[in-house]
Amino acid sequence: MNAPVRIMGVDPGSRFTGWGVIESDGTESRYVDSGCIALARGKPMGERLAQIFTELGDIARRTRIDEAAIETVFMHKNAQSALKLGQARGAALCALIMAGVTEPAEYSPRRVKQAVCGYGAAGKDQVSAMVARLLDYDEELAEDEADGLALGICHAHHRRMAQAAELVRIQEEEAVS
Repeated sequence: MNAPVRIMGVDPGSRFTGWGVIESDGTESRYVDSGCIALARGKPMGERLAQIFTELGDIARRTRIDEAAIETVFMHKNAQSALKLGQARGAALCALIMAGVTEPAEYSPRRVKQAVCGYGAAGKDQVSAMVARLLDYDEELAEDEADGLALGICHAHHRRMAQAAELVRIQEEEAVS
């Protein structure tokens, strides 16, 4: 069993930025904290980006995260929406880096759904239900909050697979020596 690592998952948005912190030892993950940064409609975009940067950075430092995962930008039919999402994502990435996370992992929505639900086209309700089940969490989660936690779980799964692949590589090298 590995030492536990704290992972923050971030689902950036121009109206709501969901986040979740889990702790994973490589075998099991447990819930630490989660929430949603609600951004005021009507405020200038620059103020909303500053809010994401400030609040997310404060949360990352308070929860003492080791690693982070953030959702990649996917193509919107509306270019303006995609641009706003990209800006929110940039503010979140800067906050994570300033909080000490050297290289936040990035996952597509499909990959996150695949890791959590086993199906890349799972609906938001399925993701929320599986997050609650995987973390043994009984309270209701907001959609964006559940997405943040799902990103953390996805990263924990990918970490475990990368560690297993590294172990196999080391064993193969030792067998050849």
